[in-house]
Amino acid sequence: MQAPAPRVRFVVGGVQKGGTTALASFLGRCPQVVLPAGKEAHVFDAPDFDEGWDVAAVDRRYAAHFPAPLRDGAVYGDATPIYLLHPAFVARIGRYNPAMRWIVLLRDPIDRALSQYHMERARGDESLPLWAALLAERWRLAGRRDDFSPGSPLRHHGYRLRGDYAAQLEALYRVFPREQVLVLRNHDLARQPAATMARVHAFLGVGAPAADGGHGRVFEGDYPRWGRHSWRRRLLRWWWRDEFARQARQGLEWEA
Repeated sequence: MQAPAPRVRFVVGGVQKGGTTALASFLGRCPQVVLPAGKEAHVFDAPDFDEGWDVAAVDRRYAAHFPAPLRDGAVYGDATPIYLLHPAFVARIGRYNPAMRWIVLLRDPIDRALSQYHMERARGDESLPLWAALLAERWRLAGRRDDFSPGSPLRHHGYRLRGDYAAQLEALYRVFPREQVLVLRNHDLARQPAATMARVHAFLGVGAPAADGGHGRVFEGDYPRWGRHSWRRRLLRWWWRDEFARQARQGLEWEA
């Protein structure tokens, strides 16, 4: 008996605070695309994920996140940005669907970290001042990088870790061929949303929406930003210089 084909055909797998909510909103206008209610299904990072699950078992978990009845011919996706963060999540997705297509939306690591920090503060999951939180990350994560529990430091306090895109992409390319990965930058979505979404639609093999409802602002958030030439940004860029250098070698360069 032939094994069932995986229901989910693409993931928006990263990154947190990179603009994935806006991207998912734009994708949701395409009548062929179906995303989970609330955008994120968190199937492959679930603390109770069973490594023995087959395709049918994963799709049963997914069924609770998609509107019934399931539609033949629809392109089902999952926009859970933590999937790129850990090699275990990537490996699980590879076993479920080796043909999975990945959309990865990246943001300047410093801007991404600041946005995450203020989100964690607003949610009550971060009590430390900014620089103390950045300094404490190494100790918070020590011995707990494989802790996927809901309140784990991996989920809430990986400000620098989540911005180490070079390491994450290298792990992704060990499982999936590059032609199944579309890497975008958030400023492309912010500055040229129509052209960027045309690339996404072509990558997924779906048609564009019949009517363009506009794209609005891509990035919202009520917190203080750092100027491009602020001493804080220059200091953090120096501190994280190894990550920036590895990204540059992969062709990912950010404005200094």
